Amino acid sequence: MGVPDGGGGMALFLTAGIDEQTWDDIGYLPTRHGLLGVLLEEPSALRLSDIRHDPRFTGWPAGHPDMSSFLGVPILAGGEILAELYLADKVGGTVFTDADQRLVETLAAHAALAIVNAQRLERARELSVAQERTRLARDLHDSVSQTLFSLSLSAESAATIAGGADEELAGELDRVRLLSGAALAELRSLVDTLRAPDAEHDALVPALRARVALLHRVHDVPVELTVEGNIGGCSRTVDRELLRIAHEAMANALQHAGASAVRVTLSGGPDVRLVVADDGTGFDLAETVRTSRRIGLTSMRERAEALGGTLSVRTAPGQGTTVTVEVPAG
Repeated sequence: MGVPDGGGGMALFLTAGIDEQTWDDIGYLPTRHGLLGVLLEEPSALRLSDIRHDPRFTGWPAGHPDMSSFLGVPILAGGEILAELYLADKVGGTVFTDADQRLVETLAAHAALAIVNAQRLERARELSVAQERTRLARDLHDSVSQTLFSLSLSAESAATIAGGADEELAGELDRVRLLSGAALAELRSLVDTLRAPDAEHDALVPALRARVALLHRVHDVPVELTVEGNIGGCSRTVDRELLRIAHEAMANALQHAGASAVRVTLSGGPDVRLVVADDGTGFDLAETVRTSRRIGLTSMRERAEALGGTLSVRTAPGQGTTVTVEVPAG
């Protein structure tokens, strides 16, 4: 099975029936040309009695086992290719039949439905989490922060009343005032972190600057933002979705990757380009996608594609992670 990278090629291949040694011998797999490219451009089933006789059969790795009969079926949802199923060398040495194709197409349809349902469930989970975070932020602001503010004022008033009559008591009361003030500041930072980024009322750049400054304070890690070109022409939808993608990518870097520095670059033009790079632990992208351990990657990619753009991830264990998003500005 091949999984598209969103840029016209394949991000990875998942195989069955190929042992580890053969997989190592195959090495680099073509992702954009030959029959693989055809199947990405023409999202329909392809059945061949002998793949080697097709004029489009090019770019085959030298170490790849010979194949003859071939059946390729896309997993489609809403006209979008989610993955491609490739079957070769039918058991028994015969060609794939109409019945075989119908069976695999049925399997692909069920797989597409399962994927779409999983995506919807993830979106619903994200919405539920966002609503709960907003509720917690409101409750903390309305109750605990007000209590701390009152405590700080009461301590200040008590210290003033004590005055010179009892310097030791006045000093302790002043200390209570300072501690309650510090606790209030920390709580406000926590409330800001819990609240969803607001690009509905703020333009993208100011909202992103505020988020970068907040994450730097909360995590005590350098988070740098560079803005290049004119970003002001973006629609409100683009602003909102890019901010959410940036927030997810920065959160991954700071909370999961153990990054000691995060660099965010926002570039304007006909397309808006957002790059979030960190020097953290990195991860095995193919293995992560295979085991679906990071649903956040799927969420970011869906947001980018919903805007008509693309998202790519460059990472490897021990080499940090770079997330790049390009979307039309309109």
